[in-house]
Amino acid sequence: MPKIANLSRHVEKQLPLDTVKLLKATGQIAYKRQQRCYLVGGMVRDLLLERDNLDMDIVVEGDAIKLAREITSEKPANIIEHKRFGTAKIQWDGGEVDFVTARAETYAQPGALPTVRPGTISDDLARRDFTINAMAVELSPRHFGEIIDPHDGRHDLENKLVRVLHERSFIDDATRIWRAIRYEQRLDFQMELATLELLKQSTAWLRTISGDRIRHELELVLREEQPEKTLYRADKLGVLAEIHPALKGDIWLMETFSLAYEYALPDLPSPQLYLALMAYRLNADQVEQLISYLRLPKTTAKVLRDTVSVKTRIEELTMQGPPPSHIYRLLHGHHTTALTANLLATDDDATEEHIELYLNVLKYVRPSLKGEDISKLGIKSGPKIKEVLDSLLEAKLDGKVNDRREEEEMVRGLSGKS
Repeated sequence: MPKIANLSRHVEKQLPLDTVKLLKATGQIAYKRQQRCYLVGGMVRDLLLERDNLDMDIVVEGDAIKLAREITSEKPANIIEHKRFGTAKIQWDGGEVDFVTARAETYAQPGALPTVRPGTISDDLARRDFTINAMAVELSPRHFGEIIDPHDGRHDLENKLVRVLHERSFIDDATRIWRAIRYEQRLDFQMELATLELLKQSTAWLRTISGDRIRHELELVLREEQPEKTLYRADKLGVLAEIHPALKGDIWLMETFSLAYEYALPDLPSPQLYLALMAYRLNADQVEQLISYLRLPKTTAKVLRDTVSVKTRIEELTMQGPPPSHIYRLLHGHHTTALTANLLATDDDATEEHIELYLNVLKYVRPSLKGEDISKLGIKSGPKIKEVLDSLLEAKLDGKVNDRREEEEMVRGLSGKS
């Protein structure tokens, strides 16, 4: 990688025209306000690596909210302000950008959220996680595109290294452990040796981080194109076990995640599906511990519980030739993602066939007759209606009735017995 001093050509070549215009306009408006502003973080890193990234963060030496307001007065957009943090988000059709007041940070204790105060761009870059994320690009008209790199991030990009800025980095904020592994695997880099040793010494500090924040980091991992690489590395480094000691990032998980990727094409698998596969080999008690620690939302918690529930019914699904109504009863009511996880995780052909039959056909089967139709055919209202509907569904699943006329004949027969 050549030693680039100015990224203006990269900006104009790699970013959409509207984005380039916004960055230049922002620099001009800030200059008129006698402020300086900078493009920072991941977008700078990826411009240098010539990777796609439209996640824009702009740091302002001054009042970021006032600058964002002035920009929206010239460019129609929605603005969301967070006065407490001195930040604003501008959203428009096709994009968004975060404006942040430059700040310095101190940590009262490991794992605590930082105490912040207004600062300079140097202060702001010094609080970053890794050298490759601690670079900025000047946006002012006279210096547009100039790179600010006080921690020699370009050197580490050239050498494909992930390096922390100081030796207390993982202690101050242990979520950086997960980010170090994620960047290492996403970019096909390696952790710099001293950083790797610091990480190994700091895994216990993950226990100072709330389950909510760990869940957020895990969700970011599961949104990667190849999350199994990060989980495999995290397992080898003892990091995955800090979420739950029964979780494994082994070859089985890597292969099953690859199946999930193929199954979901052309989209990426959902983080819920990946998490269900991670939980597949846990027992019910371990799943409850995981749900509690990560404080999972209700829907995600149901997915994990249903994944284990379906797994316990696998023995019945391995039977050859069970009637479709039996398959329906075993699987109905379970979340589709949990069923998909079991479909991908099982190595039994019959089980796979039965889950696919339910997902593709059986779950959509409904009787033609409704409750009021059944009442007109002589069945008294109340619990008996539901019993008849259930009998009709079973008969339709098993091919004993095929159309409305046959359903009516069946109901008349039941009515004669009632």
